[in-house]
Amino acid sequence: MSEKIERLKTLILGSGPAGYTAAIYAARADLKPVMYTGMEPGGQLTTTTEVDNFPGYPEGIDGPTMMIQLQQQAERFGTEVRIGMATSVDFSTQKGGIHKVTIDDSKVVEAETVIISTGATAKYLNIPSEQRLRGGGVSACAVCDGFFYKGQEVAIVGGGDTAAEEASYLANICKKVTMLVRRDEMRASKAMQRRVQSLPNIDIRYHTEVDEILGEQVVEGLRMVNNQTGEKEEIPITGFFVAIGHKPNTEIFKGQLEMDETGYLITKGKSTKTSKPGVFASGDVQDKEYRQAVTAAGTGCMAALDAERYLATIETHAEVN
Repeated sequence: MSEKIERLKTLILGSGPAGYTAAIYAARADLKPVMYTGMEPGGQLTTTTEVDNFPGYPEGIDGPTMMIQLQQQAERFGTEVRIGMATSVDFSTQKGGIHKVTIDDSKVVEAETVIISTGATAKYLNIPSEQRLRGGGVSACAVCDGFFYKGQEVAIVGGGDTAAEEASYLANICKKVTMLVRRDEMRASKAMQRRVQSLPNIDIRYHTEVDEILGEQVVEGLRMVNNQTGEKEEIPITGFFVAIGHKPNTEIFKGQLEMDETGYLITKGKSTKTSKPGVFASGDVQDKEYRQAVTAAGTGCMAALDAERYLATIETHAEVN
């Protein structure tokens, strides 16, 4: 462990739309932010080929390019972007206290404020064809990528509310949606089940799992298997959507910050304040409802403003004393 400890005004963990937007606002407020990119620099958008629904890009933009531009904008105002990942934290419980964050198990950074933007990771089936075809027709976000399959036949795997909602969304724009549910019933709420079952172009296959996604460069078909009979069936599709949940990247914050039963950080009211003073959370790490780049960016802005106001109260308190 390095003995030299660096002291910062604002530390940002994570480099997706939330982290970079927080960095832009924090830098403009002269909070001198330092960002550590985390294990996936640029976040989930770096795995997205086309971003068509972010305001300001009438022709669309690919995810990696968008992240590079956000980084450049943050650096233009003075953000220092560093490669590295937080591996442990020790957050102060006192207002005005100093938070300690260990980077890559080797360097301790102290900060007056910390903005957590570590995001969430989509759960995948982890079969080789799925991994190979990510970006070639395999997606974990129907709202993000469904538009590209307008009028086409697609499939979605999952049985919860998210899967039901995304299947309904796809049914509005796609010719046919085949929905794979591995049990004999869906986990989704009764209302969501009725909604899915009422749509004529959704074909629900119970007791059904993915055997293989077909295609070399792009998705061309799906081979399904009935987990009761072992019978296999192939269908032609051009898009395959995974909706089996997300896992927030919050492992290192357990025992330090309040989170819900699935690990999402809990923020207070409409703010980005966590259960520790001076620690803020933005983006998918605290949002399991929307999970969009534009909403993540919005909460990144909020976190920087919350951090700025928090620091102002600390400085005012110091002046009074």
